[in-house]
Amino acid sequence: MTMTRGALTRLNDAEWEMMWAPYDEPTYQAVLAHIQPHDVVLDIGAGDLRLALRMAKIAKRVYAVELQPTIGWQGVAAIAGALPQNLTILCGDARELPFPPNITVGVLLMRHCLHFQLYAEKLKTVGAQKLITNARWRLGVEIIPLSISRPSYSEIPLGWYACWCGATGFKCGPAEQLTPENEEKIFEVRNCPNCHKLAEVC
Repeated sequence: MTMTRGALTRLNDAEWEMMWAPYDEPTYQAVLAHIQPHDVVLDIGAGDLRLALRMAKIAKRVYAVELQPTIGWQGVAAIAGALPQNLTILCGDARELPFPPNITVGVLLMRHCLHFQLYAEKLKTVGAQKLITNARWRLGVEIIPLSISRPSYSEIPLGWYACWCGATGFKCGPAEQLTPENEEKIFEVRNCPNCHKLAEVC
C-alpha cells in the first residue's frame, strides 16, 4: 500500500497502530542486547520477522505475533520458507490471542501503541519478567520489569514517571522536592492522571 505524506498525517492513533514499518539498527541492537539463551520471547507486532529471526538465533524460543498475514509472510518468503525450528508465527490480534505459557520476555516495538497495559498484563499472566519496548516514551528502548510493586502516582514526589497504563510525564511539585536523584529517576507508578481519564471514558 502506498500512502502520501499528507495521508499519513491524517491517520488517527488506531490507524497508526495498525501500520508496521522497520526500525533502525540501533533499536534492534538495543533489544537483542537484552535477549538471553534461556529466554522464551513473545514479539508483539513482529512485522516481516526481521527482529524475530535475529532473536531466534539467541533465545531458546521465539513466538512472533503479527496481525497482518501478508506482512508476516513477506519475512517467510525472504528466507525461502526456512524458518528456524525455535520460531513460531502466530497470525492474529495480540489483544485477543491467548499468549503461550512460560514466556520470559515480551518485545513490543510499537510507538503508536494504544493497548500497552493490556499487553503488559497478558505477558505478566503467562510469567514474563520483563518487557522490552518503545511504546511508552516512543523514543528509545526501555526494559520494564513486570513483577515489581508500583506505588500510586499520588505517593511519588515530583519527577518523571512512567505508568502501568502506558502514560508518561513529569509530576510537578514544590521546588524543594527536586533533588539530583529524582531529577534523573523515572518512577514506575500506577493510577496516574491518564488512568483516571481512561476510567471516565470507559
